[in-house]
Amino acid sequence: MTDHAFTQLAFEMEGAVAVLTLDRPDKRNAVSGVLIREINAFFAAPPKEAKVVVLKGAGEHFCAGLDLSEHKERDVQEALEISRYWHKTTEMMQMGGLPIVAALKGAVIGGGLELAISAHVRVAEPSTFYALPEGRRGIFVGGGASMRVGRVIGFGRVVEMMLTGRSYDAEDGLRLGLSHYLVGEGGALAKAHALADQIAGNAPLANYMILQALPRIGEMSPAEGLFAEELATALTQTSADARAGMEAFLKKQAIRFDR
Repeated sequence: MTDHAFTQLAFEMEGAVAVLTLDRPDKRNAVSGVLIREINAFFAAPPKEAKVVVLKGAGEHFCAGLDLSEHKERDVQEALEISRYWHKTTEMMQMGGLPIVAALKGAVIGGGLELAISAHVRVAEPSTFYALPEGRRGIFVGGGASMRVGRVIGFGRVVEMMLTGRSYDAEDGLRLGLSHYLVGEGGALAKAHALADQIAGNAPLANYMILQALPRIGEMSPAEGLFAEELATALTQTSADARAGMEAFLKKQAIRFDR
């Protein structure tokens, strides 16, 4: 179990699932300096028993972006360091080895979208809306949106979102890939838990390869990517878990690798 005591990030274990809640509902879960440090601390040293994370927001919104009430004049070096800290945090989320299922509702804006897009599976409710309003506020995204959101919806759409402040609704988000599932109002958390439980039952090595190999293959040339795929498939298909999984399939039996 993690030793961190959080003040703006609620945390509890439910079996093998670590449930993280952005816990500033009076601020629409806007990300303060404290909150991003607590997110960083969790993913830097997650509980050993955690196999999957469910990430959600308290109240009616997932996250409305940066807490602009904390905005102050900064020099270039300080601004660079803050952006780099966000990048390290979202990199740990995406590549740290724990699958993350995000339950989305209400505002998923700016830094909130940067946190959400770092999750591996995203479930949205009809109230969900997405925006990158930084350009309208005289600033630029700093938590990874220029890369991660651009790769999902296309860089042209990111340019348009930032120039105009346009928001996309839940159906747009599903169509564009900002979410993978769109459920009824109030249903995102239950669906996220169901998906997290399913993912927790996968073979650990298979989950590891899915999280670690696929993003890297996406950055490679076709020849390099196909070779990396060969290595990943060889490592997984020759494992004891793969043998057990194939045997269960041939016998038409369900199997979980966490029991």
